[in-house]
Amino acid sequence: MRMPDAREEHYGGDGHPTSSPDRETKGTLLGVTDLIGSPESVARAREYIRQKLGAGHPALENVTLLVSELVTNAVIHSNSRNGGRVTLALADCYDFIHGEVVDEGSGSVPQVCADMFAEGGRGLFLVEAISDRWGVYTDCAGQTVWFQVSYQRGDIPFRPR
Repeated sequence: MRMPDAREEHYGGDGHPTSSPDRETKGTLLGVTDLIGSPESVARAREYIRQKLGAGHPALENVTLLVSELVTNAVIHSNSRNGGRVTLALADCYDFIHGEVVDEGSGSVPQVCADMFAEGGRGLFLVEAISDRWGVYTDCAGQTVWFQVSYQRGDIPFRPR
């Protein structure tokens, strides 16, 4: 997993360029997994998050929801649909979880849907509402939507390895 830097294009939910995360980004890479661009991968992504964070992690529910929304967007709206590749990466950066979903892009920048009552399009609305920070960038790997969810480190129960 690679954090975005200032040389790349970054977009917030409004489609306007934003800067990369300015938080300290040192942490532990929990894992990277490649998924197939199909709806079945959404459940696989949720299970992957549960395995990597563990049942007692204070950010588990929020991270699982955000990953579910982003992988759903990737397998429905991006060029990764119909069997392409979607990559999920997760890191624990001491007091926040950093997640990335990389797909093959779609030729347009993901936008937050302003209509709360629309049939679809609420995935990025949830990402914006739940995450502390999020954004989009495009590079040679594809289009990446990243997010960060804060948590209190002391809230994590001890898990023997």
